[in-house]
Amino acid sequence: MAIQHLKQGKPETERAEDDAKVRAVVETTLADIEARGDAALRDLSEKFDGYTPQAFRLTASEIEAAMQKVSARDMQDIRFAQDQIRNFAQAQRASMTDIEVETLPGVILGHRNIPVQSVGCYVPGGKFPMVASAHMSVLTAAVAGVPRIVASAPPVNGAPHPAIVAAMHLGGAHEILCLGGIQAVGAMAIGTQTLDPVHMLVGPGNAFVAEAKRQLYGRVGIDLFAGPTETMVIADDTVDAELCATDLLGQAEHGYNSPACLITTSRKLAEATLAEIDRLLTILPTAETASVSWRDYGDVVLCDSHDEMLQVANDMAYEHVQVMTDRDDWYLENMHSYGALFLGPRTNVANGDKVIGTNHTLPTRKAGRYTGGLWVGKFLKTHSYQRITTDEAAARVGEYGSRLCMLEGFVGHAEQCNIRVRRFGGKNVPYGKAAE
Repeated sequence: MAIQHLKQGKPETERAEDDAKVRAVVETTLADIEARGDAALRDLSEKFDGYTPQAFRLTASEIEAAMQKVSARDMQDIRFAQDQIRNFAQAQRASMTDIEVETLPGVILGHRNIPVQSVGCYVPGGKFPMVASAHMSVLTAAVAGVPRIVASAPPVNGAPHPAIVAAMHLGGAHEILCLGGIQAVGAMAIGTQTLDPVHMLVGPGNAFVAEAKRQLYGRVGIDLFAGPTETMVIADDTVDAELCATDLLGQAEHGYNSPACLITTSRKLAEATLAEIDRLLTILPTAETASVSWRDYGDVVLCDSHDEMLQVANDMAYEHVQVMTDRDDWYLENMHSYGALFLGPRTNVANGDKVIGTNHTLPTRKAGRYTGGLWVGKFLKTHSYQRITTDEAAARVGEYGSRLCMLEGFVGHAEQCNIRVRRFGGKNVPYGKAAE
C-alpha cells in the first residue's frame, strides 16, 4: 500500500492568489507610513481599530493603570509562564559563549556574541489577544541583553489590552505602543516623527503583519517569515482518536487558514479521528473558525510504516509536530525539518504556546527546512575579530595572503599583506607583486 491521503486541503495555487492580494495592500500601506509618518498611523488606527489616542506610546501611568485591571490570578499565571520562559532562555544564552583561540603562534582569532541594539516586538490582538507572544519576544530579547525593546499590540475594545501590557512590562519592554497590524510593524521599522525605528522585528501576526515583515526585511532584520499556524499529529495505534482530534482542532481554531494534519499507520485511528473531529466541532465554542480550517486545510495521511510517516513529516516540515507513537525518541533523532516537536501523549502544543518554556514563534510554510524558531540566539549577532601579536606571524600569514590575493587578481588586497611582510618580515617584496 502506498501513502494514501484520506483527506486533503486546498491546493497551493489557491493560497497563492490570496497572498498576492495581501502583498498589494501591504506595499501601499507601508509607502503611506513612510510618506506621512504619524498622520498615516492615526488614519490607519482609526480605520482598523477605532482608536486615536494623543500618543501611541503608553506613559508609565497608563501602563500602571492597565496592569491594575489584571486580576491577581491572571498576574500570577503570567509570572509563572515568564519564569519558565526566562529559565529556558537563560540556559540557552549560557550555551552561547564568546571564544578566543590561538590558531598559529601569534595569531589570535575570536568571536563575541553581541545583542541587537533595538528590537520591535509585535503581539497580535484581534479575535485572540495573544498574551503569551509578549513573553516569547519581549522577555527573550531582555535575556539576550537587547538595550532597547519596543513592544506593540493593537487596542482591544478601544483600549490597551491589560494582560498584554502587563506581560510586555514584566517581560522587560522599554517602550509599549498601542498600535496594531501593518501600521505597528511599519512604524517600528520605518520610524515616524515621534517613534524611532528599530533594527529588528519579531513576533507572529496575521497575513498582513507577516507580509509587512517580509517587505521590510533587509531594511531591518526579522525573526522569520511566518505564515498561518500549522499543526501535525504523528500517531500510531498507541493513542486514541479523541486525543488526536483534540490536538488537531486545538490549533485549527487559530484562524480560517490554519493547516492541521494527521499522519498515521492506523486506518482505524484515521477514520475514528475523522469522526471524532466531526463530533467535537458540534461542541467546540471556536468551531466556526476551526471547522473552516479543517475543511479547507485539513489533511489525513495513511502510511504503511514509521519510515513513511517520517518521510511525509519531513517533506511537509510543519510548525508544530505532535508525536504520539511507540518510538517517540526515534522521531526526535530522525526528524530534521519542523518548527518544534512535542513528544508523547502527555505533551501538547498548547503548553508550548503558553507556558512550558520553549518559544512559540516558529517557522511555517516549510521554513523549518532551513531555520529554527525564535530563541535568545536570534537577538545576538556573532561577530568575529582577529589579532596578530608577533612580527613572525604577521610576515608568515602575510606571505600566504599576498599570493592568494594575486591569484584572484586583487593587487590592492595583496599590498595590504605585502606592507606587513616588508615591515615585520624584513623582506623586499616589489610593489604590486606576490610575496615569495
